[in-house]
Amino acid sequence: MIKAPPFQWSMLHPRFWLLWFGLALAYVLSWLPYRWLMAIGRSLGRLMLKVLKSRRKVAARNLELCFPEKTAAERQQLLLENFEHSGCAAVETIIAWWWPDWRFKKLAHFQGYEHIQAELAKGKGVLLLASHMLHLEAAGRAFGLTHPSVGFYRPHNNPVMEYFMYRGRSRSNKYMIGKRDVKGLIQALNEGEVCFYLPDQDYGPNRAVFVPFFAVAQTASTTGTLLFANAANCSVVPIYTSTLPDGGGYLVEALPALQNFPSGDDSADVSRVNQWVEQAVLKHPEQYMWLHRRFKTRPNPEDKGFY
Repeated sequence: MIKAPPFQWSMLHPRFWLLWFGLALAYVLSWLPYRWLMAIGRSLGRLMLKVLKSRRKVAARNLELCFPEKTAAERQQLLLENFEHSGCAAVETIIAWWWPDWRFKKLAHFQGYEHIQAELAKGKGVLLLASHMLHLEAAGRAFGLTHPSVGFYRPHNNPVMEYFMYRGRSRSNKYMIGKRDVKGLIQALNEGEVCFYLPDQDYGPNRAVFVPFFAVAQTASTTGTLLFANAANCSVVPIYTSTLPDGGGYLVEALPALQNFPSGDDSADVSRVNQWVEQAVLKHPEQYMWLHRRFKTRPNPEDKGFY
């Protein structure tokens, strides 16, 4: 468990003034109506598409690898929509971090909570499998309004950002655990907590197997899910999250806990996790974090990189 970082006077050093100004501006903007904020986010996303050329290239390549059956025009349209959601994600962060409960509750929708309650009633912790959807900050806040949970995250290197990020992500939740604190997450699960875990990024070749993900036959995929499921007294519960149309807010959908998991076959189990991620992405592919270099680790060092 990482304690909430305290305010330190060193955070007021001149090198942080521009960041403080940006955070103050973001806070003021957060009080605009939700639809206005989303319009600002979409405009920001279109600007990002033009300016962030390297990220645009990564996202376009990911879409090409994952959806070879789509036409170039279809992938281009998906890329545009994805960047619009990326811009909205920046705005959704300040909403998730700073909106009071009475305001955010209007955007939060939860289905399938009974599946989580059923596992907790057995005296187990719950390892929530979530995917890297762009609205994840808002979805985490929405989840916490129904059941305050524990987050597994990478602390920010900038002390000012870490100060705000920790408090923002804990706004409706319990506390955060650093991504290297494996024992801390296992302990939280053994204590009956509900803990977020995101298994769908490329964390390198260690503790990974190469199994299919969309159309890429050998994708480096973490075995971390299996580690926690084996080591802790917990059930693994997948969740879908999505941004609802027409300003409807955010939906969290909990599914029944995975049965016979882990099975003892790492490749089969991780493939099962990847298949669930695919299902989550296909519900709203424009809302997924395609900006991440998901396929950067290749099975053999001499393999040509995808990027």
